[in-house]
Amino acid sequence: ARMDLTVQIESIDYEGRGIAHRDGKVVFIDGAITGETVRYSPYRKKENYELAQVVEVLAPAAARVTPGCKHAGMHGGACGGCSMQHVEIRTQVAAKQRVLEDNLERIGKVKPETVMRPIHGPTWGYRYRARLSVRNVHKKGSVLVGFHERKSSYVADMQSCEVLPRRISNLLLPLRALISGLSIKEKLPQIELAVGTVAGRHVDVLVLRVLEAPSAEDARQLDLFAAEHGIQFWLQSKGPDTVVYAYPSADAASAPRLAYEIPEFGIVMPFKPTDFTQVNHQINAALVGRALRLLEVQPGDRVGDFFCGLGNFTLPLATQARAVLGIEGSKPLVERAASNAQANGLAAKTSFAVANLFEVTPVQFAAWGKFDRLLIDPPREGALELVKALPPPGDANQPKRIVYVSCNPSTLARDAAVLVHTQGYVLKSAGVVNMFPHTSHVESVAVFERG
Repeated sequence: ARMDLTVQIESIDYEGRGIAHRDGKVVFIDGAITGETVRYSPYRKKENYELAQVVEVLAPAAARVTPGCKHAGMHGGACGGCSMQHVEIRTQVAAKQRVLEDNLERIGKVKPETVMRPIHGPTWGYRYRARLSVRNVHKKGSVLVGFHERKSSYVADMQSCEVLPRRISNLLLPLRALISGLSIKEKLPQIELAVGTVAGRHVDVLVLRVLEAPSAEDARQLDLFAAEHGIQFWLQSKGPDTVVYAYPSADAASAPRLAYEIPEFGIVMPFKPTDFTQVNHQINAALVGRALRLLEVQPGDRVGDFFCGLGNFTLPLATQARAVLGIEGSKPLVERAASNAQANGLAAKTSFAVANLFEVTPVQFAAWGKFDRLLIDPPREGALELVKALPPPGDANQPKRIVYVSCNPSTLARDAAVLVHTQGYVLKSAGVVNMFPHTSHVESVAVFERG
């Protein structure tokens, strides 16, 4: 790197990169923090911007900390699972809050009346759900199990992971040794982790994606490993619905199944290892609590829960409302949500429907009847067609209040523009939820009220 590439960092972008300007170009610098003076080296140059990485921090910011994980970092071979471990946690959250506000203002042309206090939770050992890649590396004569390296398709040589629960982090090396000895080590591209917690007890499931069935000897090894380490292996041969319990084989009938709880509402939610659930159970419980308080549900209300999944919000809502309709695009998920409602004694107050919410029309929305309040928790694509399909301003059927839980600030901002500028809602408040500490992922909640 040339010695003279020195700049002062002006701010942090939504991916946790430092932003600076030089020679009329914007420079995005991995591993730099607002206020720092750094030496950097560019790795991609475009006409009006450059991507670069820090070579040396000449004047560190007060918010700079030593990463808690030895595999985090900016240089060759570093794990790409976390991008912000070098930033103090409150500064990370403040940066996410700024990303949210910038998106709302720039894309949505809206501003919340109040910015809510961020929801914080555990910052280490919080990931109860993760997808790990498996690669048999002939050159190294070993199998790697972990996240991908930064900006690369290679698997990082991870010996531990500080964002996974400690007991799972401790399994990374034993898992590598186990897989090295299997006949199907070339046919096992991925391991999905799902952890269930109920009443302080945990169930740890590792789903092995297998392109070929394990041999009898493989099965024996897997069985021994599962029993010894107190975990369950499930096998998935094709899509998520092909997942089946496998080992320890002795416990097949009695093995505890996955569930998580939302203690404030007395809800226990069973789930399958391949279902979508939040990675961070403690934050999820806090998020559900906040979303319901913000929705201000009254006992006589009928509430719509859109993109309801397994009923993560539907069931807590049913403890407060007169009736809740949960709507989701996947039939199997809706069936599971209904059986979860039954298991929690809430079947009388809940009903569920299957619909493609990315193509919903005003006619279809009207057919679901009048909702007093809505909870919307869409995937990254957001809920554009849904918010366009709402009854127009002045219509008595227009929901009084909407709480929108988002995992993508730019689609939230786009949908907020429709809610405010077309549908006549007021954006009362918005704030971030630190669901994924040390990563650039921004989870947030916004509240809209009928104008």
